[in-house]
Amino acid sequence: MNDKGKIIAGIIIFFVVATFPFWFNMFVEKTPAPELVLTAKAQAAKVCVRDTAFMKANHMQLLDEWRDTVVRKAERIYVNAEGKEFNMSLSNTCLDCHSNKAEFCDRCHQYASIEPYCWDCHIDNPKETK
Repeated sequence: MNDKGKIIAGIIIFFVVATFPFWFNMFVEKTPAPELVLTAKAQAAKVCVRDTAFMKANHMQLLDEWRDTVVRKAERIYVNAEGKEFNMSLSNTCLDCHSNKAEFCDRCHQYASIEPYCWDCHIDNPKETK
């Protein structure tokens, strides 16, 4: 049993390597989430399609659901939990209030290191053409 020291050293090294992410995150300064800049129209509306917490966490799932509903079922009206109707359109519903894409969309997507594919088909300003 001359390997006792090697086994203990191996266990210690494994423990340090396995727990490194937790230790590292305890001492690293957290980057605060970006503040969203709302347009005057969005501030005046005071409500979105869904509540703010839902939209922050699930807007991509909602947009995917809208895309599938519009393309596959040809339905264009979304009714939220309060009974309010919205046109299922990224360009005409979402970007109507949140027309400041650089300050609203891009800030969070850059913070999260996400490159959404929305802009492959949709343009930033629906009033313009490609």
